[in-house]
Amino acid sequence: MSNINLNESVKKVADNSQLIPGQTQRPEHPLLSLDQENLEFVLQLVLASGSLKELARYYGISYPTVRARLDKLIVRLQLIVESRERDEMANLLANLVEAGQLTSTAAQSILELHRSNH
Repeated sequence: MSNINLNESVKKVADNSQLIPGQTQRPEHPLLSLDQENLEFVLQLVLASGSLKELARYYGISYPTVRARLDKLIVRLQLIVESRERDEMANLLANLVEAGQLTSTAAQSILELHRSNH
């Protein structure tokens, strides 16, 4: 199965499972909020059995580059998971971390301060 078909299959399953019988709509899964490039990265990581060395070979980049990309992705997912109520501040901070304009430590500190004031 090609990556495109796999991604379409994942989206169809996600679309069909949005409702839990007897409940209202459930929140979107954090992975489904990622862009196509990051979803592909996660897919390749799983297919590589979590081996960053193998993932670096697949992408033709260095291990530290893969590690840095994974660290940014982890922060983004942590912020998404922590803010399942669609916290706009968390989204903004995640975007800034991903763009390399803010460190993950700073983003977490800002988010904690923001939430303690609300």
